Parts: sequence; structure tokens; C-alpha cells
Amino acid sequence: VCCLEMTTKRKIIGRLVPCRCFRGEEEIVSVLDYSHCGLQQVPKEVFNFERTLEELYLDANQIEELPKVIGALPGTRVSAIPDNDLSSLPTTIASLVNLRELDISKNGIQDFPENIKCCKCLTIIEASVNPVSKLPDGFTQLLNLTQLYLNDAFLEFLPANFGSLWNKLIVFYPLSRLVKLRILELRENHLKTLPKSMHKLTQLERLDLGNNEFSELPEVLEQIQNLKELWMDNNSLQILPGSIGKLKQLVYLDVSKNRIETVDLDISGCEGLEDLLLSSNMLQQLPDSIGLLKRLTTLKVDDNQLTILPNAIG
Repeated sequence: VCCLEMTTKRKIIGRLVPCRCFRGEEEIVSVLDYSHCGLQQVPKEVFNFERTLEELYLDANQIEELPKVIGALPGTRVSAIPDNDLSSLPTTIASLVNLRELDISKNGIQDFPENIKCCKCLTIIEASVNPVSKLPDGFTQLLNLTQLYLNDAFLEFLPANFGSLWNKLIVFYPLSRLVKLRILELRENHLKTLPKSMHKLTQLERLDLGNNEFSELPEVLEQIQNLKELWMDNNSLQILPGSIGKLKQLVYLDVSKNRIETVDLDISGCEGLEDLLLSSNMLQQLPDSIGLLKRLTTLKVDDNQLTILPNAIG
């Protein structure tokens, strides 16, 4: 317990000390930070504060397994266990009904338990740098999720109902799911397509699909009207199609390091665009319509085959 430290980043409302006397009173500890303590398991002392604990930090240890009794901390709102040696999550995580933030990045987790859907209060999941090959359908029932980070995983596809769940009683009526999602990062995976149900993600503002295996811009993107930031760098795109012009709110677009030979004239529809990154492609010319992007402040076209720039840019 002497490893516990007060930090400037995390407000420690209560802390463990090597020696304590209760004198008939229960010690109130709401935040525990066991980061960088060389732990191989979750300290048993944690469960002495099951009534009051709200935040638990176990960053950068060598923990291989979370005990099943982790579900005995129902008041926990934040659980951070990044940079450990976890290979799975216990099904008892479903008992953490008040959990709002979960950080399990940089582990060896291969899948999520189906009953993670019971963590209805989850708003942020950081699960990057794990060998996750697929997401369970239950994942789509996290109705309050606003941020999801799954960079550098093994994902080849997303669940077909990622943006909606079909009502079994009324076959033609899709129930919206994940509609509060604002940030979705899926960089460095093996994605080639996106499910059509993603058009239901009406609040999505940032989408990172860089370093995947897309050969064309997914059609569903044109329906995500509130999208402001889109990364599709390091893919295999050959054309930047006119459908991109339907994203009127788009501010940042990175399609560098692809194989793009053509940028459609309708890119001018991205009237809010401020940053356009087209570096390291196979462009021989740019459309004059780029000159209609009145808010454009950054245009990168280095490492292409351009011999002339359109006069409209000037």
C-alpha cells in the first residue's frame, strides 16, 4: 500500500496509509491509485472499500487476471488498467453498473464478454493495442457510449448492427444504438468495409480509419452528416469520390498515403473544410473546384505527380 501516491492529474479524495486506526469509524476512500507498483494481481485491500470506491487506477503493472470479485465494486465509475498483461475480462464486469470510463489499452485481450452490455453507464472505452478480432453484439447496446478507441487491434469487421439493432417484433423498424457516439477511432486494423447501419451514428464527429485496408471510400460515410474529422490515410484509395462533398460539416480530411489519382469536382461541397491532406498519392492534377473551399487554410499535396496547380487556388 505504500506504493499509493497523490498525483496532480488524479484528485485523490482518500488514500491508504501503511498504518491506520479506525477508532470505530469507517475510513472513506473513493480513489485508489496503484499505478507503476510492479503488481502481479489486484491488491486485496481494494475490496475493503467496496462501499465508497469510485475510481481505481492500476496502470503499468504486470497483472494477468482480474479477480471475479471485481464485480463487488458496483460504485466504481472509473477503472483504468492499461499496460498490463490481461488476456480477458471476467464476466462479472457486468456487475459494474455505474462504470463510466474503462481503460484496458495495451493488454493482450482478445475479446469482450457478451454481457458487457450490462454496463449501461459506460461513456468511454479505451481498448487500443489489444489483439481484439471482433466485437460482441452486446457491444452495440452500450447506449451511453460517447467515445470508443480500438486502435491497433486485429479487427476485420464491425458488427452488422453497429449503428442499430433490428426489432424482432417489427422487422422493418431498426432501433437506434450507439447514437451518442461522438468519437470512434479504429486506426491500424484490417477493416475493408463499414456496416450500413453506421448511418445511425448521427452524433459522430470524429472517425479515424487510418492504416486499414479500404480500397474505396465507404458509401455509408456520406450519410453521417455531422462528421467533422475524417482520417483515411494509409489505405488503398484510388479515387476521392464526389460523395465526400455531402459532408457539409467536415473540417479536417486526411487521405494522405493512398493511391489517389482523381479528386472529384464535388469536393467543393465540403464547404466547412479547413484542412485537406492529400500528400503521398498519385495525383497529376487537382480540380478547379478546390478554389471554392473558402475556409481552407491547410492544403498538403507534396509527394504527388503534379506539374501545375489550378489558378482557382490563388
